[in-house]
Parts: sequence; C-alpha cells; structure tokens
Amino acid sequence: MIEENVSLPRIHYLNSHYGWKSWLFTTDHKRIGLLYMVSITLMFFLGGFFALLIRLELLTPQADMFTADTYNKFFTLHGVILIFFFLVPSIPATLGNFLIPLMIGAKDVAFPRLNLLSWYIFVIGSLFTLWVVAVGGIDTGWTFYTPYSTTFANTHVIAATLGVFFTGFSSILTGLNFIVTIHKMRAPGLTWFRLPLFIWSLYATSIIQVLATPVLGITMVLIAAERFAKVGIFDPALGGDPVLFQHMFWFYSHPAVYIMILPSLGVVSELISAFTWKRVFGYKFVAVSSLMIAIFSFIVWGHHMYVSSMSIYAGMLFSILSYLVAVPSAVKVFNWTATLYKGSVSYDTPMLYALGFIGLFTIGGLTGLFLASMGLDRHLHDTYFVIAHFHLIMVGGAVMGYFGGLHYWWPKMFGRMYPEWWGRLSALIVFVGFNLSFFPQFIIGYLGMPRRYHVYAPEFQVLNVMSTAGSSILGVGYLLPLVYFIWSLRYGKVASNPWRAKGLEWETTSPPPPENFLEQPIVTEEAYNYPTRPAQPGKQTGKLTGGLNPPASPTATATGTGREAEVV
Repeated sequence: MIEENVSLPRIHYLNSHYGWKSWLFTTDHKRIGLLYMVSITLMFFLGGFFALLIRLELLTPQADMFTADTYNKFFTLHGVILIFFFLVPSIPATLGNFLIPLMIGAKDVAFPRLNLLSWYIFVIGSLFTLWVVAVGGIDTGWTFYTPYSTTFANTHVIAATLGVFFTGFSSILTGLNFIVTIHKMRAPGLTWFRLPLFIWSLYATSIIQVLATPVLGITMVLIAAERFAKVGIFDPALGGDPVLFQHMFWFYSHPAVYIMILPSLGVVSELISAFTWKRVFGYKFVAVSSLMIAIFSFIVWGHHMYVSSMSIYAGMLFSILSYLVAVPSAVKVFNWTATLYKGSVSYDTPMLYALGFIGLFTIGGLTGLFLASMGLDRHLHDTYFVIAHFHLIMVGGAVMGYFGGLHYWWPKMFGRMYPEWWGRLSALIVFVGFNLSFFPQFIIGYLGMPRRYHVYAPEFQVLNVMSTAGSSILGVGYLLPLVYFIWSLRYGKVASNPWRAKGLEWETTSPPPPENFLEQPIVTEEAYNYPTRPAQPGKQTGKLTGGLNPPASPTATATGTGREAEVV
C-alpha cells in the first residue's frame, strides 16, 4: 500500500505561507477545510465527554453521581454540541471544503471570502455554546421544546439558541457556495453525469442547507423573542401554540438528518469504488437518489409528531411519505452491494469504515420504518428504541462515513500516511464499541424504558451496563485516530495516492499546490473508469489485501502524465 520513491512536493498549500495570519485570513478552501476540521474535532470530543458522563450515571438504577438537573444539562449539551457543531458541519465543511474544487477541477470555491466568513460565523456560534457550558449549561434538550424552553427553564436558553442560530447561518453560506461552485466551476468535459457521487451528495446536501436551515434560524429567534419579550407565539397562556414550534423545528430537523447522512452516502460511494476498483453499479440511479432523498426529506417531518394531537389522516400521509424515503436509500445500498459482488475488495481502513457504515445504516434505516408506522410509534415513542435508532443513523452512519472519508483522503490532505494497522484496529474497536453501546438500547426501549431519565427500574441495569461498557470502548476507538493522525503529520510515510484511486483530486500532488492544479484539467471520461485490477502474486479475490495496491506514479500531475491519459 505504501508507495515507493514518492517525495513531498516542494511547494504546497501547507507551506506556501507561514504564520498565524496566513491561516486566520486565508481564502484557500483547503486551509479553511482544515480550520473547520480542528474546530469540529474540539466540539466532537466535548460532546463525547458529556455522553460518557451520561452513560456513567446510567450504570446504576439510582442517581449516584448527578442530580436530575445536572443530568438534564449533560444530555442537552451532548445533543446540542454533537448535532449542530459536529454532525451538521462535519463532512460538508471539512471534506467538502477541501475536496469539491479538487474533485471538479477548480482552483477554489466560487466565493472564497464568503467561505472564510462562514468559518468565523461557525466559531462565533461555538463560542456562544462554550459560554453556555462554562456558566452552567442548558436543560431543555437539543429540541428546545416549548413551552418549557420559553417559560419554565432557568438555564441559558437565549445564549444557546443564538449559538445554534449562528452555526445555522454558517451552514447556509457553505451550502450556497457549494451550489454555485458545482454549477459554474466544473472543469471542461466534467458533465453532470461524470461527477463523482460525493459531489452529487454534497450538491443535494447544499440544497437542504439553503432551503431548510433558515426555518431553524427563524425558530431560534422566535424562542429568544418569546422568552425575552413574551410575544405570545408559542405560549398558550398568551394565545400561542407550542405545537407550532414542533412543526417549525422538525421542518428543519428532519431534513437536517439528511444534511448529516447524505455526505456520508457520497463518501461511501467513493470508498466502495476505490477499494473494489469498479465503477459504482447503477451510477445514475445512485446519483439521482441523492436528489430524491433531499426532496423527500422536506415532506416527512410530521412523523416526529404522531402523538402531538395530529389527525389520523395527516398521520397516515406522513407515514406513507416516510416509507417512501426508504426507496432511494435502498437504491444506494443495493447498488453498493452489487458493486461489491465479485469485486476484488481491498480491506484497508477506509473500506472497513465503509462496510461498517453499510451494515449500521441498513439496520438504522429499517428500524426507522418501525417509527414511521403510527401504531408502533405510539409504543416506542420517547423510549430508548428511538435513541438507538437515531444513533445508528447518526453515529453508525454519519460518523462512520466521516471517519472513512478522513482516512481515505488523509494522504491527499497532508501527503503522509497514518499507520494502517492502527487504523484497522481503530475501525474494529469503533464497530464493536458502537454495537455494544446501542443494540442493548433497542431492547430496553422496546421493553419500555423512557429516554431522558436518570433513574430507572432495576431490571434494566444489565443492559445499561453493557451499553456503558460499549460507550467506553467506543471512546477508545475515537481517541486512537486522534493520536495516530497527529503522529503521522511528522512521522508518517510520504504518500501520494496509496490507493491508486481515480478522480481529479488524485491527479494533482499530495498535498496539493495552492492553486490545486498546475494546468487546467480537461475531463474526457466518466467517473470511476477503473481498469482491471492488476493481479497480485499470492493474493486472492476477497481476501485481506492491505498491501494490494502497487505504488502510483510519483510523477502524476494534473495533466495525467504517466497514466493512461484519461485526463489530458
């Protein structure tokens, strides 16, 4: 897997300028992607820390460590931080920022200064949230349900909503920038149906970001206005309607699920193709299914509200629409499976994350159908079954996709390789820890244990202990990449394209030069046009083949020198 005779380019985006000002005032999309990466990594471990505190409290049925108020603050901060400050921006703002111009053959995004502004706005939102953590927290839950958030909560609701408002504004700017970039800055010859599937997924994600996020921003402002000025929008005592809040909140928050998961679906398509050396089966169906998921995401918010006095006819409609979302999602899973069929699969670290993603996303999607059913939802509503389902989609899906993409494009970002053995070990630990954490929660949820409670019936303790043990293992699995990624920045072996992957981003040096390509690339073929994988002595199809890929040409450039000239 490690390439021979590869050296770092003399000038690249990391060393073209020095000093803190060169980073804080940069308009280079690659550097902005790294700024996002550092920011969301800090928020990831902070939100994960609160998750571990929650699980430690749930080791025993009684409240041994924290009061109810403290526990409420912990699970609220866990949700707010990880959803709005990690899951939503994770892949679009980091990998998307870094890769979109590289993958479409552009020098930068359409609005570089707007791109930097979006990061600063994200930082402002993060600072509001960190201030809330420092001064005592918030206890409303990440959903900010009214009238509790507007009338009864004695915690820092307004500051927390401002933090979410700012990060939402950042998300809108990022999505707008990506849409214009993909429309207007593609390399000559890069037609829509030659685009990598990762670009398709980010395009669909950007549409959701631009159209749905303003509703969240308005909702957060209205909460602050209701709480501060008592304007009577959500408070029934003043003539308002708390159910209106739920409609507005879930109109954003259900599409937001796909802001988190669609980019992962794109990452997995790239990984499946690169590590089977095959074109993704049914490429056009997979591409269009991303847009279909984005469209369906806007019309299914009501399935979160079956028990909120919704009429049975409205509930039936939302139930049917929710089932329909499964169709484009299933298209992706079936096409990935067909791509894997009889493929020469290379089980490197990114591929292990991709395979883990497929399994967990499939189970998460199927259990979502349970909650889309009106009858079952009445039994499972607000139980740990919902927690387990949500985390299978968000952690098992979005986070697995993010980690898979991070491992896949790490050598592209920094020109150095992480230790592959540790990468595989980490992927295995994450998979085991995740399943041990959340599968017991399906059972205790089905048996009736409600979520958000810090005291529970003794018969649920064994399953809760298993879940806490799994969370600890999962925490170790997440810490390992942090250690070996930092180590690799100095000691990792130099790598240019260790996977011999196709795509414009691999046709330039690793790390890329400041202007991405030395010459304007011209695309003359479809995506994923892999040749037959070269036979490896002593290797068999489908076996563990970490060292399968022979080294790529160290002289590969934007013009495709040294390769079969698909890009000239």
